[in-house]
Amino acid sequence: MSRDCDSLPENTIVVGCGAAGVDFLATVATYPKPDDKIRSTSFKIQGGGNAGNALTCTARLGLKPRIISKVADDTQGREILHELEVDGVDTSFMAVSKEGTSPFTYIIVDSQTKSRTCIHTPGFPPMKPDDLPESNLLTALNGARIVYLDGRLHETALVVAHEAWTEASTVSKALVCMLLRLPNIKFVIVTLGKDGCIMLERCVNEDPSAEEVVVDKLLESLEMRKNGSTHIPTCISSPVTKLHAEGIGTVCSRLYIGTAKNIPPSELIDTTGAGDAFIGAVLYAICANFEPEKMLCFAATVVSSLAL
Repeated sequence: MSRDCDSLPENTIVVGCGAAGVDFLATVATYPKPDDKIRSTSFKIQGGGNAGNALTCTARLGLKPRIISKVADDTQGREILHELEVDGVDTSFMAVSKEGTSPFTYIIVDSQTKSRTCIHTPGFPPMKPDDLPESNLLTALNGARIVYLDGRLHETALVVAHEAWTEASTVSKALVCMLLRLPNIKFVIVTLGKDGCIMLERCVNEDPSAEEVVVDKLLESLEMRKNGSTHIPTCISSPVTKLHAEGIGTVCSRLYIGTAKNIPPSELIDTTGAGDAFIGAVLYAICANFEPEKMLCFAATVVSSLAL
């Protein structure tokens, strides 16, 4: 796949704060029952963690990511740092504990159902704000175009959750709520696994003549335009509209549905890290100034190439 690197601006620095760990992936013919003893059909060890995965994706796509996370000075911790560095992720802002353990996850991949079961062991001691001096934090953020938080560092996650939390009854209403509560963000995206994603983009220049539409009904109309047998990712969008969510409010915006590639079960290998790869591809697309339609299709294509 072409990286379209020529379209990237000079500033391609992204900073990610969150989880980085090691994944132990065992593929089995069928998921075991209690007290079963089975053998794996394949086994591999690779880097994991939401922030680690997403930033690795951005590095492979041509960006310059920096990661803020924590590992221990153990065998796994050193391997985590090494793998990130080899892929081009700047680990100079990682906190390294002299004692304790680095985070890791056991992942059981069922080759029959194509599902994966994750058993995560957090690192110890957990990361605290004091682990990264303020001067280092300012340096890490210096010149960054985007800051990505995966919610795994609890102090930061609590702040983000408090600001973004909604009590909306549907996903589409929640997107409207988030745009209203966070006036500086340009768009919000929610991923839907094999069903693709939904994106709501704020429109700065409101058209006084724009029609007011109930957001749930608009989403239903866009869903009807989807082709269930899609073989390549596509994007379906609405016109600029005053989208209304009952009990929440109205925002001038445009609604998008991004479809995922329809991969036959016989061709699907593993979906581990797919969501993180989607985020990494979106970060790249933002830096490359992609239009929303191209961004969603590009991110879905990156994900499908990893699952095959």
